[in-house]
Amino acid sequence: MKYMLLAYGNEEKFNQMSKDELAEIGEKCKRFDAEMQAAGEVTWGGSLSWGSKAMRLKDGKLTVTDGPFVETKEVVGGVVIIEAPDFDAAVRLASLHPAARMGEELGWGIELRPMDYCPAIREAEAARGE
Repeated sequence: MKYMLLAYGNEEKFNQMSKDELAEIGEKCKRFDAEMQAAGEVTWGGSLSWGSKAMRLKDGKLTVTDGPFVETKEVVGGVVIIEAPDFDAAVRLASLHPAARMGEELGWGIELRPMDYCPAIREAEAARGE
């Protein structure tokens, strides 16, 4: 089963880091990605920029506003898709990500969510033998 790992951080604190500190974090993330990809446990990953836009229908019209809309300064800064046989195994893998193990003062953390396809897609895949 696939799981989405969302890595959170605080942009203001992140921007206060030195180039050497940022390079160290980058290397730790690269090592994590390489190890998980080699083991077949990471299927995709990437960093996100801090800004975003949100699109929602309001009174029948599409509105586009700045985001994110979280109540804290922490925003999603990276996304990783992992493969694991069950949620416990996914938690074990996600706990190895650098954002889960460092940067407490930066507001870093990990959120892990199971991913599932809608039933119609799952049925179509099964019919095709996938």
